[in-house]
Amino acid sequence: MLVDLPKNVLNAEMKWHRPAQLNLPGYKPSTQGHPKQVKAAVELIHRSERPVLYVGGGVIRSGASDALRELAELANLPAVTTLMARGAIPDSHPLALGMPGMHGTYTAITAMQRADLLIAIGARFDDRVTGNPATFAPLAKVIHVDVDPAEIGKVRDPEVPIVGDAAAVIDQLIAVMRKRLDGHEAPRREPWFAQLREWQRDHPLRYTQAPDGPIQQQYVVEELHRLTGGDAIVVAGVGQHQMWASQFWGFERPNTWINSGGLGTMGYAVPAAIGAKVAMPEETVFAIDGDGCFQMTFQELITASIEKIPVKIAVMNNHSLGMVKQWQRLFYNERYSAIDLSDHTPDYVKLAEAMGCVGLRADHPDEVAPTLEKALAVDDRPVVVEFRCDPDAMVFPMVPAGGSNDDVIERAEDLA
Repeated sequence: MLVDLPKNVLNAEMKWHRPAQLNLPGYKPSTQGHPKQVKAAVELIHRSERPVLYVGGGVIRSGASDALRELAELANLPAVTTLMARGAIPDSHPLALGMPGMHGTYTAITAMQRADLLIAIGARFDDRVTGNPATFAPLAKVIHVDVDPAEIGKVRDPEVPIVGDAAAVIDQLIAVMRKRLDGHEAPRREPWFAQLREWQRDHPLRYTQAPDGPIQQQYVVEELHRLTGGDAIVVAGVGQHQMWASQFWGFERPNTWINSGGLGTMGYAVPAAIGAKVAMPEETVFAIDGDGCFQMTFQELITASIEKIPVKIAVMNNHSLGMVKQWQRLFYNERYSAIDLSDHTPDYVKLAEAMGCVGLRADHPDEVAPTLEKALAVDDRPVVVEFRCDPDAMVFPMVPAGGSNDDVIERAEDLA
C-alpha cells in the first residue's frame, strides 16, 4: 500500500486533536478471560504437584510483570522466562528458574519436561522452547493464556485455553485463587522444589575464564553487570553474544532487555540501542553485539554522534560468525563455510573515532573492568568498546534444533 501526500498537505498547518475513540473495524480483541475457564485454570493449578509458569513476552508487553510475581508467590509457582520475557520476574527471586529453550538453563528446560502442569501466559510455544513438539513436556497438562486466539492450540492443544490480555487474565487468576485458598497457603510442593534446587545446584551455568585469556564473553557480561549493578538497559544482536547476555546478565526488572527474538535480526543492536537511549535518556544503555552483527549497522553511530546520543556498544570480537561456526563445528564435522571474519575485520577503535565516537579496546581479561569503567564514565558521546574474545567458545547448555529437551548438551564433551 502506498500513501502519497502532496507537498502542500505536508506544509499545511493544522490544530491537532486526539480522537475520542479509536475504531479499527474488525479488530475487537477479547481482553478478559472467560470466567469459567479462569476457574478451571485455578483448579488445575491448585491440584498440580509439579507446576511451571511458562512466561512469554506478552506478559511484559501487557505491563503485567508485578501481577505475575504476585500470582507466582500466591500460588507458589516456579517460573521460567523466555528470551522475550527476561525480567518479567526477577532472576534473583526464589521462584525464578531462568530462561528455557535451546540455550536455556538446565533447570528451566528440565522443569518443563518433568512438569505435570504448564501455565503458559503470553508465550507461543515456539520451536526454540519446545524442541521437538512431540517430545515436549509429555506429562504436562497445559493452561494457555494469549490475547491472540490464533496462538491457542497452534503447537500444543491446551486443556484450558484462555483468550485474553495477559494483565487482565492474571488479575482474574489472582482473584479466583485468593477465593479458592480462602486465607490458607497454597500447596508447598516440597518434593518438587527439592528436585528443582537439586538441579540448580548440580547443573549451574558455567564457564572458565583463564587468567591469561582469551577473554570469555560471559566474563564481559558479568563484569558489566557488576559495574552497573544491573541498572542498565541491555540490547543484543543475534548469535552467541545474545545468548550469553540473556544467560549471565541477571535481570531484575522488565523492559531492560531488548532484542529481536524470533525475528533473528542481525544488525539489530546498534539502531535499537540508539532508540532506547533517546526514549530513556536517564538510563545507561549498553548494546552487547557481535562483530558480525556490528558490521551490518555500525554506520548508524554517525547519527548518534551527530545528535550526541551517549549510547555504549560492546563489540564481542571473536573474528567469526560465532553461532554459525558452533553449528558447523558440532553438526557438520567442522566443514566451515563463510564464517571467518578475521581477514576482513576493521580496526574498531579507529572506526569508532572516525564516526565521532570514543573507541576503546580490551585484549586481556585484566583490561575488561578498567575498559568498561572508562566507557561508563563517558556521557557526552557514543562509545564503542571492542573485546578481543575467544574465537572457539561455544554456548551451552544446548538442545539441538528439532531434538528432545530430554537431551540437554551441557558441554562439547557430551557429544563425544
